[in-house]
Amino acid sequence: MTLCACLLSHSAVAEVLLIDSINSAPINSEEGISRPTRSMTMDQVSQRFGQPSTAHSPVGDPPITRWDYPSYSVFFEYDHVLTSVLHR
Repeated sequence: MTLCACLLSHSAVAEVLLIDSINSAPINSEEGISRPTRSMTMDQVSQRFGQPSTAHSPVGDPPITRWDYPSYSVFFEYDHVLTSVLHR
């Protein structure tokens, strides 16, 4: 019985920490880390943010391409941004 209570309390703590982490992440604005937003084209991203440190080849169908910058990575479907993800 005690083991079950301990396991349940650990999962609840893990969920709270994840939520806190998500809520404290910088927003995609001038106050946070400015990074590409959904639907920008590759040309728009390179003009505004410069060339990536690393550009990975497209993978899969539809093709997904990843560009790595020092603080974040940008994922494209064809030539449009799907999302950008901060590095931890």
